[in-house]
Amino acid sequence: MTQRNMPRPLVATIDRAALTHNLELVRQLTRGARTWAVIKADAYGHGINAAMQAFADADGLALIEIENAIRLRELGWKKPILLLEGCYAALDWHAAAEHRLSCVIHSDEQLSEFEATPLARTLDIYLKFNTGMNRLGFRIDRARDLATRATLNPGVGEITLMTHFACADERDGHLEQLRAFNDATVGLPFARSIANSAACFDFDRVAANEVASASQDSVRPGIMLYGATPFSHATRSAASLKLKPAMTLSTEIIGVQSLKAGERVGYGGTYTASRNERIAVIACGYADGYPRAAGTGTPILVAGQRTRVVGRVSMDKITVDVTDIELARVGTPVELWGTQLPVDEVAAAAGTIGYELLTAVAPRVSRDVI
Repeated sequence: MTQRNMPRPLVATIDRAALTHNLELVRQLTRGARTWAVIKADAYGHGINAAMQAFADADGLALIEIENAIRLRELGWKKPILLLEGCYAALDWHAAAEHRLSCVIHSDEQLSEFEATPLARTLDIYLKFNTGMNRLGFRIDRARDLATRATLNPGVGEITLMTHFACADERDGHLEQLRAFNDATVGLPFARSIANSAACFDFDRVAANEVASASQDSVRPGIMLYGATPFSHATRSAASLKLKPAMTLSTEIIGVQSLKAGERVGYGGTYTASRNERIAVIACGYADGYPRAAGTGTPILVAGQRTRVVGRVSMDKITVDVTDIELARVGTPVELWGTQLPVDEVAAAAGTIGYELLTAVAPRVSRDVI
């Protein structure tokens, strides 16, 4: 009889209902503003196919990679798609026109290339202005001149003015940038795109300080759609914001070691048992995207009980203290983050943010979309 090979027990389970719930929360918070669901980096590690299905009610999808934008069209997405960094070469502009993509334009070089490229149809463009993030974007004092220039271009369809907040996760952190944006764009007859995830949670305050009405806004939520907080986990957790985690990373125990007091664990022997201890080895490591910086004390769930990582995370394995979990044995289920253990809490213990953990889950990790 032929036996089926059993896969490695490490699985990222993607909950489409949670994704949809989080999108609906955006729409409630932003009072019906046009919503771009941001799905860059393969939908923050959740998969663009699953995200496309879950975000069917979004007004559009926004991402970086033009190849994935084209894939969305091939998968049947009919609504708008926004390229958040625009195009990088003339061929991309042609592809954007062919597939009816909207494009951010953020620099003189990019604008000149767009103007010099004859296209088969007009493109809707988002003129991006730098109001203090100091990454991409035109100087905000050029807003009127650039808007006029775009209006005179026959290759341009709809025009939207946009900026990106650097400190929206801080109390009133958006005000200085919003003031600069308002001062430069007041009276311009164009829609605006301002709010990221953090600003969506304070949308009433953002909208109250904006020169345009909220109905003119298009918001660009990202991390909140996936059930992680855009704020410090300690101050505004995902659960307190009514977000639902959309990814649960789970595995199993694949080995158990019994240590005597004084014996050490793992590479470098960085953890020393203080008593007689049971150490479980689980199938996951930094090659799977789990952070190597997650040292001793990082929370983890074994059989639904909270315990801790001990010693160094290795490429394919993590060692976990199960001394006080009597039922722990080979095959016992383990949750690294997800429905019972917030990804933001694990990230904080590793000195990083939930964004990085979600987007770092490796391709070799099986995805199970439910």
